[in-house]
Amino acid sequence: MQRTIIIGTRGSELALWQANHVKDELAAVGVEAEIRIIKTQGDSFINLTFSKLVGKGFFTKELEDELLAGSIDLAVHSHKDLPTEQPPGLVIAAVSQREEPFEVLLIHPDGVDITRQFSLRERAIVGSSSARRRSQLLAYRPDIELSDIRGNVPTRVQKLRDGEYDAILLAKAGLKRLQVDLSGLHVEELAPQEIVPAAAQGVLALQIREEDTELAKILEKIHHPEVKDTIRVEREVLHLFEGGCRMPIGAYCVKENGEYLVWVSRAGNDDDYPVRYHTRAYDTEGLARRIVDKYLKKEKAIKSVFITREVSEDSYFYRALSKQGLEITGSSMIRTFPVITTFSSSILKRVDWIFFSSRNAVDYFFRLKPLIPKKTKIGVMGRGSESELRENGREPAFVGTSADTARVAREFSREAAGTTVLFPAAKDSLRAIQRELGNDIRIIDLPIYETVANEDADASGADVLIFTSPSNVEAYLGPYLIDAHQKVIAIGKSTGQKLEEFGVSNYLVPYSPDEVGLAEIVFELV
Repeated sequence: MQRTIIIGTRGSELALWQANHVKDELAAVGVEAEIRIIKTQGDSFINLTFSKLVGKGFFTKELEDELLAGSIDLAVHSHKDLPTEQPPGLVIAAVSQREEPFEVLLIHPDGVDITRQFSLRERAIVGSSSARRRSQLLAYRPDIELSDIRGNVPTRVQKLRDGEYDAILLAKAGLKRLQVDLSGLHVEELAPQEIVPAAAQGVLALQIREEDTELAKILEKIHHPEVKDTIRVEREVLHLFEGGCRMPIGAYCVKENGEYLVWVSRAGNDDDYPVRYHTRAYDTEGLARRIVDKYLKKEKAIKSVFITREVSEDSYFYRALSKQGLEITGSSMIRTFPVITTFSSSILKRVDWIFFSSRNAVDYFFRLKPLIPKKTKIGVMGRGSESELRENGREPAFVGTSADTARVAREFSREAAGTTVLFPAAKDSLRAIQRELGNDIRIIDLPIYETVANEDADASGADVLIFTSPSNVEAYLGPYLIDAHQKVIAIGKSTGQKLEEFGVSNYLVPYSPDEVGLAEIVFELV
């Protein structure tokens, strides 16, 4: 007689969805299962925040006790809720496919302000009890107020609708699995490169007794080894930091073209400024240890940073590097001025998209007071351009998040296939995006500003030089040289190509062409 697997789960709507999902997957491979609900410590203290709950595994311990006692055969957990060490006698026999590990900012209509980052109004009250989410969101938006929130996913969404918060921050996985009604709410999806998720977020862990080799063999049929491969790095980082699910630590690993890309965010507490790190490797052996050692390193290899743009002390870049005790200076090596003061808005009726490759392009274009049709979509090269666009009252339909212009062009080509795109840009622009677009996209170039070298700008003796555009490279390396001790960063590949024209080949490029990406890559050098 075939064995019926007893699945243990919490009784929340999301936990039951997860258990039923596993039950259905087992049924698909010819294995019967039934579900048993078990109440956990985390379910018993619904009015306490996570920081008030003592110990680890308060959503999992009772399930594990029942598993060890033999009253259930299989416990289904959100993998991110599990302690990094398994109790003696238990193992994770399989993991699920990974749901997108995005965070989602749900905003009440009264809390929306599209001119601000994440469309969140100034001094908004945001509900979240996750120390990791709180520390990272405050780093972007120090003006907002974070407020604790408890309850299951539908309960939290209802609290938002009732006006208890201006916004709440939740995992996309839970919202998608429960198909929560989000009508009437403004939705901002935050990619793992913006808000680094919890280790193993979006993954289900299937836990069994170590001795149950029969069930282990069955679960191999629904196991996803490629997911286990990447989340192992994330959970090892968490383990080496001795952090549980309540610690303000985010870790995300993804494999692209045979290479492991890892992002980590770590803060001392949920009010502390997080230090972010991004690295890549072709082998995971020792990778987590190298990441943690970077954080624990006492001696700094660099002390000063110069960037070829003005730097505000309120900016993410300045605050992130100041947190590490670095001296930051910034000055543009170029001056810009308009080359046109008006243009016929009739051209805008012929285009489907407008694409901006820089903040300057956005600034000079909107100085022309264009009448943009509602149907026209806007794309931007990075988050810096997005910020400038929002200040002008528009939201982008596409944001490039890679410093690789060819990659951004490929992604944009999929969005803009078969359309006409207007490119407001600098006179004599390198046209890095345009050159990579598909043949089915019609391109209209619109030179709107020009750059010239700033004759008053001086060379810098800083340990690190960051170049933010090809024109800044040209203006700096025309009259000046880079000293042998100086490290060089190019904000993107087109800027790097300009460095190579001047004989500079030893430079670094961040993953994303924005302040966050630049802060991450500076930490690589610290």
